[in-house]
Amino acid sequence: MRLLIAEDERELAKALKTIFEKHNYGVDVVYDGQEALDYALSGEYDGAVLDVMMPKIDGFEVVRRLRRRGVSTPVLLLTARSEIPDRVEGLDAGADDYLPKPFAMAELLARVRALVRRRERLVPEVVSFGGLSLDLATYTLFCGENSVRLGNREFQMMEMLMENPRRIVSTTQFMERIWGWDAEVDVSIVWVYISNLRKKIARLGADVEIRATRGVGYALEATV
Repeated sequence: MRLLIAEDERELAKALKTIFEKHNYGVDVVYDGQEALDYALSGEYDGAVLDVMMPKIDGFEVVRRLRRRGVSTPVLLLTARSEIPDRVEGLDAGADDYLPKPFAMAELLARVRALVRRRERLVPEVVSFGGLSLDLATYTLFCGENSVRLGNREFQMMEMLMENPRRIVSTTQFMERIWGWDAEVDVSIVWVYISNLRKKIARLGADVEIRATRGVGYALEATV
């Protein structure tokens, strides 16, 4: 799952990123409404957590513009403005939920889990290809009676491959969705994680492998 966090209080933004990453979310963080709009228009996110009072464009207007452009990404608004008219304005703008500041992290996590169920209703809890299956709730990859729990980024990469079997996923797509557009890591990190996934798939004895197309990307293919 990939989230967009838009929060101009940088210490809070840093804390939110840390918390969500510890709970196996991929996270991009931006600090003003214009950046939030630009990022969210990509449609690459499973959910967005937006502060209302942001520079350049406020959270209400970001949501309005997203909905006018047909972007249906679920949105949770965070704000110190907790009066009922403000909540109504946010929901009428197209937000899915509204959480006043200050808030408990446990509640925020619970609300985000509820938020992304909109996507989960369209995606089964387990995706399968050949004899290989991935449990999206437990981050477990299994084949028959053999199983292995994946790390955060391993899981996100495997999810992309399992949801698009036989279709090539480019290195750029992996980098943008999992590490984020502004990540200061070398693209070779993708090969490292692919190598780890290949070893785990082989240990499971699955009739599936990750094949590389030089200069293009990777695809999940059946071996039989």
